[in-house]
Amino acid sequence: MTTHHLNQIELSRRWGISHRTLERWRSLGEGPPYLKIGGRVVYRHDDIERYEAEQRRNDRSQSQRIAQAGGLA
Repeated sequence: MTTHHLNQIELSRRWGISHRTLERWRSLGEGPPYLKIGGRVVYRHDDIERYEAEQRRNDRSQSQRIAQAGGLA
């Protein structure tokens, strides 16, 4: 089984963010897991997709929870 990897430039293009943002996230312990192999940083495709799924938001569900808690809908 072959695992696909993206480097930080490829991932920054995928997400439309600066590669510096990914560097900052790594220094803060944020963002998706990464591998550092021989000084090269790569991200596993499976980890990227998992991270994307974790970031998914459903605004309608959030509004409903706020309304049920007595807040603004």
